Amino acid sequence: MAEKPPPEDLNPLQRFGRDVRQVRQARKLTQKHLGNATGYSEGYVSKVESGTLLPRPSEKFAKGCDTVFGTGELFAGLLRRIDEGDHPSWFVPYLNLERKASRILDYSTNLVKGILQTKDYARAIFRAYFSQEAAEAIEDKAAARLRRREVFERDTPPLLWTILHEACLRTVVGNAEVMAGQLAFLLTAATSPHITLQVMPFSAGAPAASTRPFTVLRFTDSPTVLYTETRVGGRMHDSVQTVDAALDDYDLLRAHALSPDQSLTLVTTLLKEYRA
Repeated sequence: MAEKPPPEDLNPLQRFGRDVRQVRQARKLTQKHLGNATGYSEGYVSKVESGTLLPRPSEKFAKGCDTVFGTGELFAGLLRRIDEGDHPSWFVPYLNLERKASRILDYSTNLVKGILQTKDYARAIFRAYFSQEAAEAIEDKAAARLRRREVFERDTPPLLWTILHEACLRTVVGNAEVMAGQLAFLLTAATSPHITLQVMPFSAGAPAASTRPFTVLRFTDSPTVLYTETRVGGRMHDSVQTVDAALDDYDLLRAHALSPDQSLTLVTTLLKEYRA
């Protein structure tokens, strides 16, 4: 039998799985029992414990483990830290707020918003930004980006309103096949009752709002926050004056953008071009 690798050689998913196995065994539970209790199969638990479940265990499973084991928020917290490890430190504060937001208002100027990116699209971006990184690291970053969509699996998912400048749709990320997959996903995502998509066409000229991308996060029991980002990092803004100005800008953007139906028509037209 092959020797088990020392703890320092385990990757984050393997360490998470090892901890699940140790606590499960200490509670004298079988993998089948844990699977039934958390709503997953015995095979799912086995893959979690071996660290081979990709892209990673679900948040529901981690919370289920905490409930079954009586460990508070231990495993949910471990899972969050795995996610945070795949994002730059300056982005983590935004990521934590995005998970709690009740409404997300986003304006993207040249790239599709991360939460709506396909894995191929995200992978192509990371390959360009982190050209010296190993392929495995790029895959981890792309998988972490896709996991942001889990907020839509909540009992009360956030309402996402995204305005994409036409440049987002015409800037070729990766290649035509990658772009076709990305636009096809946008069309599917826009059918969700929780997602509204508008396109700001080139023909709109220069609207009164800022040409820089930004995101406004609204909450049911907390003040609204504005997030802006540059190549070297992101910044959160919570002053009432700054947030109100951003909301005024967003209203102007919505007024200048194509209607949701017209926007989907344009996306469909561009999708056909990429597939041609």
